[in-house]
Amino acid sequence: MRKPAWLRAKLPSGPGYQAVRELVDTHKLHTVCQSAQCPNLGECWSRGTATVMILGNICTRSCNFCAIQTGRPTEYDLGEPARVADAVAKMGLRHCVITSVARDELKDGGASVWAATIRAIHYRMPQTAIEILTPDWKGRLHDLDTVLDAGPDIFNHNLETVERLQKPVRVQARYDRSRSVLRHAKSRGFTTKTGIMLGLGETPEEIEKTIYDIVEDGTDILTIGQYLQPTPQHLKVERWAHPDEFAHWKEFGLRAGIGVVESGAMVRSSYHADEQSEKYTGKHHLNTENTLAEAVA
Repeated sequence: MRKPAWLRAKLPSGPGYQAVRELVDTHKLHTVCQSAQCPNLGECWSRGTATVMILGNICTRSCNFCAIQTGRPTEYDLGEPARVADAVAKMGLRHCVITSVARDELKDGGASVWAATIRAIHYRMPQTAIEILTPDWKGRLHDLDTVLDAGPDIFNHNLETVERLQKPVRVQARYDRSRSVLRHAKSRGFTTKTGIMLGLGETPEEIEKTIYDIVEDGTDILTIGQYLQPTPQHLKVERWAHPDEFAHWKEFGLRAGIGVVESGAMVRSSYHADEQSEKYTGKHHLNTENTLAEAVA
């Protein structure tokens, strides 16, 4: 299916992009921007921001929508938290986003590295808001607590799609388990966030139900974006959602009771995440005036 005009992405360019690329390479970091083939890489890196992916770049799960490599991970780097914190400091981020692959082969799913990374950023950049986008920990709430005890500002875990499509889309995940993770973080007082994709075969009624479930769980922030097929081996795009539809779901979600809804074809969990979270973290955590892009301009 030919992509419509509203799905044109910005090409990588400019001093901000080059500086982020050099920083990622120098610190031997992985980014979800690269590994997940995010269409917003050019824009975000040009802004001097990037979403760091910890615990390697090989995932133990095989989600049929995701471009991240699946296999048996070999990387477990205890020096990674300090390098991530150093990169966040050099980018001068007021709001940073950290994510990871799923590491189901580890006893704690990588929770200890997650916690160490959050604490390292807090130590190096105490003024920076930390948003985390995590796996579901197979529903082990004690591992989730290990991460939450480190004190992130925003907890994000994506439902990705409607309940009926969970198995073909996410394979090893479960809708009810993901909801339980979000509810647990909310019960501990954290600002919570989730995201879904359109274009996988969901119906309007299923989208409505998903939004109502998100409201019921007390989730504060919802992102809605267009699914893009990363390779011919992944699930095909069933349809291109029109910008008017994204506008409709934004209005629907806000009326239903979600605090912030970002909805658009190019919207992703970490795309302008500082702006998505402004209502909960404050204007002083926006990256607009404190980015690597401006530092090297």
